[in-house]
Amino acid sequence: MTANALPGAAEPEYSVTDPLDIDYYSLFAEIPEADRRLWRRAREVGTGLHDLMAAAWDAHEYPVEAVAALGAADLFVDGLEHPQLSSCSALGAGLVNMELSRIDGSLGTIVAVQGGLALRSLVLHGSPEQQNRWVRPLASGEVFGAFALTEPDHGSDSAGLETTATRTDEGWTLRGAKKWIGNGAAGGITFVWARVTDDSVPADESGAAGSVRCFLVPQETPGYSAEVITGKGALRAIDQALIRLEDVELPADAVLPGSRSFRDASRVLYATRSGVAWSALGHATGCFEAALSYARQRRQFGRPLAEHQLVQERLTRMLSMLTAMQLYCTQLAAAETGGRLRPTQASLAKYHNTRTARAIAAEARDLMGGNGILIDNGVMRHLADIEAIHTYEGTESVQALLIGRDLTGFSAFG
Repeated sequence: MTANALPGAAEPEYSVTDPLDIDYYSLFAEIPEADRRLWRRAREVGTGLHDLMAAAWDAHEYPVEAVAALGAADLFVDGLEHPQLSSCSALGAGLVNMELSRIDGSLGTIVAVQGGLALRSLVLHGSPEQQNRWVRPLASGEVFGAFALTEPDHGSDSAGLETTATRTDEGWTLRGAKKWIGNGAAGGITFVWARVTDDSVPADESGAAGSVRCFLVPQETPGYSAEVITGKGALRAIDQALIRLEDVELPADAVLPGSRSFRDASRVLYATRSGVAWSALGHATGCFEAALSYARQRRQFGRPLAEHQLVQERLTRMLSMLTAMQLYCTQLAAAETGGRLRPTQASLAKYHNTRTARAIAAEARDLMGGNGILIDNGVMRHLADIEAIHTYEGTESVQALLIGRDLTGFSAFG
């Protein structure tokens, strides 16, 4: 007797990862054709990488060939404007984040690190010479880019960073440590934020003691060492690193001249918070569409799950949350395009969307029962990866304090 002949042993194979393009309010029905082409390209490239990323997530490995594929498809631009970069609207950048995160959270984070953080730091703050040297290699994925702000003892209070930059006759010396740095051990370049210790510079000038500046550090520089962080339960297909900077000697022109204070680091973070809101939407979309597909295919009590009243109510609840996330994101893109986007508006979108993505993922996992915990069905990976994006680029508490300060006029930090 074969296994399939055993009573109760037969079970269909469920197809739950194909896109359904759920857009209940038709928010994406009439987007510009250039943005739609970019969205399609992200879907095509991301779908081609899906199996590679799923296997890498399971094995906790970083498939660096994915970076080259994303770069070749010109998906690292992230809405940045620069003569050496192709044109990409705020909406187009958001759709790329959304689509790649729907397919795999590590793919979305690769774009956030390489384009949203590293390339953005260079474009916003780099000298013409630095940009001429590094913009294209970063945008193409030829060179890995990292953004090093967070430290082992300074996460949410990153403004209190302790890594130091000391002037020397030849340039600068960096000392300190950084943690959770995507691409920090990939062999590329790292944009390191450090506090200046030289008190010989007048306080009203850039580079005065206590000011925070950004330095372009090739990872092969002596004194720079990085260890990949292992044992992660989320974003397992991209590496983050613990970096040590032990008397790293840099030339004078290693500093990014546009970086003069922590406020300049915040400019990079504010922009990437919009990307995190879009990424959360992608994760939530993947979870909701998986749950809907499963409910249509799975039969219990003699009929599809989707025919049961409680299931329809749960799907409706998830749809209402997903649609709210879509509204947040499309309004973010419109405000950014119109030059009206304020930093705390990006914070509110990040605050709302990562919280809501968590709720949708948990609901989808539960609706799918035991099959919801299978990695191949996607939802469990999304649920875990959402925990990471809920934290990075500013935790829920930090976003709440930023918004609260804007609402009340009082700072509750410190």
